Amino acid sequence: MSGKKDHIEIKKLSVLKPCHIQVPASKSESNRALIIRAIAGKGEIKNLSTARDTQTMERLLESRDHTLDVIDAGTTMRFLTAYLAIKGDDRIITGTPRMCERPIGILVEALRQLGARIEYLEKDGYPPLRIKGFRSTGLSEIKMKGDVSSQYISAILMIGPMLDKGIDLELTGKISSRPYIDMTLGIMKQFGVSASSQGNKIHIPKGNYKETVFKVHPDWSGASYWYAITALADVAEVMLENFSLPSYKGDSQIKDIMLKLGVKSEFNNKGLLLTKTKHSDHVEFDFSDVPDLAQTVAVVCAARGITARMTGLESLRIKETDRIAALQNELSKIGGSLIEKNKHEWDLVPARPDNLPEKILVNTYDDHRMAMAFAPLATKMNLQIENAAVVNKSYPSFWSDMERAGFSIDRT
Repeated sequence: MSGKKDHIEIKKLSVLKPCHIQVPASKSESNRALIIRAIAGKGEIKNLSTARDTQTMERLLESRDHTLDVIDAGTTMRFLTAYLAIKGDDRIITGTPRMCERPIGILVEALRQLGARIEYLEKDGYPPLRIKGFRSTGLSEIKMKGDVSSQYISAILMIGPMLDKGIDLELTGKISSRPYIDMTLGIMKQFGVSASSQGNKIHIPKGNYKETVFKVHPDWSGASYWYAITALADVAEVMLENFSLPSYKGDSQIKDIMLKLGVKSEFNNKGLLLTKTKHSDHVEFDFSDVPDLAQTVAVVCAARGITARMTGLESLRIKETDRIAALQNELSKIGGSLIEKNKHEWDLVPARPDNLPEKILVNTYDDHRMAMAFAPLATKMNLQIENAAVVNKSYPSFWSDMERAGFSIDRT
């Protein structure tokens, strides 16, 4: 999708008029609900995400094609692999070149232990895969590393009820992205399967999902960009309509993070109101549980002159792009830097707020979160953003919503 024709120009707007924004539904919740409903064979999902990843999931679940292309949707790749394995289908699952560089070996090994017949078609440990059927081994106790993508873990948990003895999953080592695991268990419970957990062990009983009506919550990662816009603007008041706090925390932690960066948020009968407040000069954040918020927070800190110690960024290396390298490249354009102190800690050295450039070109690296994390800089400078259509992956209406907030965007 890259190319000059996909570039947009955003004119600087530092004073925003009060605006109302309808943030799209969560693709994380939507994709989990789609897999569970497919296993159950029934159920209703309301407020399904319009994200391209969710549309891809829905389309492929209904497809009868032998080869399924997830494009660049990592969640779809992992969840579908487990779903197709438990069904015993003979299918090939593939994706974009970048998708085929993202590891999946830990999930495949776990599925093989349970009885899935899966082979790598090119490089061991990576897509594309051929799923050739399922012959239960009778095994119900398996171990998985806890510091890998929570999507591997969620994929196994969701198919657990379909196994002969359910599943007892032990997570070894540090557990990253625990809120996403809790989200999976919460949605499973709404579909009638209750897990029990103690420490790093999770038991999923054998059983059947039940027909239910599931309503998807608004997307907190999508809301994070409006927090960033509020933080960086000179004047801003943003109402996120129909917003509510889900029972599982996840990316709603942005509410607490951004309070330190200068944004107060309050729920009322219309939704979630974001207003400006004082910010800290130095912050320390661990993103192990919420890696999708790291880029947004880094940009806000860099542009506001806030130093930061950041941990839990390891998984950013294997996302849609190497997000650490991408952040380092793009932050340098405004005078900021992200310095790796060791394998687990990074220091954010901010730009000088009084010496920001008048205009920059933001490269997106085919990563939707790079585009939206850097877009709030339009409160400080003119922006050119390349390959702006990448936002369709999770927030298709993002540029239209920015225009609704008063930003002038040239799409030619």
